[in-house]
Amino acid sequence: MVAPAPVSALLHAVAVVKAGAFGIVRVVYEVYGVEFAQSLNLLTPLAVVASITIIWGSLRALWQDDLKRRLAYSTVSQVSYIMLGVALFGLMSTIGGIVHLVHQGIMKITLFFCAGNYAETLGVHKVSEMDGTGRRMPLTTMAFSIAAFGMIGIPLTAGYVSKLYLSQGAQEADMAWAGWVLTASSLLNAAYFLPILYRAWFKRQPHTWPHEHIPARRLRETTWLLLIPPLVTAAATLVAGVFYNIDWSPLFWAKLIAEREYLP
Repeated sequence: MVAPAPVSALLHAVAVVKAGAFGIVRVVYEVYGVEFAQSLNLLTPLAVVASITIIWGSLRALWQDDLKRRLAYSTVSQVSYIMLGVALFGLMSTIGGIVHLVHQGIMKITLFFCAGNYAETLGVHKVSEMDGTGRRMPLTTMAFSIAAFGMIGIPLTAGYVSKLYLSQGAQEADMAWAGWVLTASSLLNAAYFLPILYRAWFKRQPHTWPHEHIPARRLRETTWLLLIPPLVTAAATLVAGVFYNIDWSPLFWAKLIAEREYLP
């Protein structure tokens, strides 16, 4: 039995693509132990590989016209943040890496939900076809915009919290070059997300779309079954960014896990 599209997308964005990253985290912390891994000089090479992957994924995303391919390469880059956090050997970076497991999942599933809405409702699959989608589907595009800002690391979003802790972790580990990698990645994120938002909100929409399953006279946006999921996950992106310091937030649990490894 094939899962419905939103469920399949959720499983892919939140679970499947994290399996490798989660496995490395478990090996470092549960099999070797982070202090023993550091004593074997295994973490610095891991940090270098993660940094290269962060930049490579961002550069590949920059040149993709297919919207889902751009998001997929962005995922390659963003998941590597988790590896970088583990490899920097410090409490702050570990918190940043672990919390990004959750934050990246929330933001990326929002983007994929929205991409699915554009494809199903308008037949839009490419960045070059995004002109005017913000006027035709304002709520979907608002959700996409919030998640994109989170990926860039704009304050009040979940992505800002992750990058803040990772940057502080780079300073704590005396590895300033890792901080520059994060800065370069944020600039590249802006370079491949902001043009999409400009097209969606500020360019004129075409006279006709490739296809529309729902006539505009009946419903301006899309079916509510497609609309509710990205609105919920976009709201979660903001809640995780604004209320990051409250109990039971993703950051609360990340701190709890990381402190067990580093604090006596």
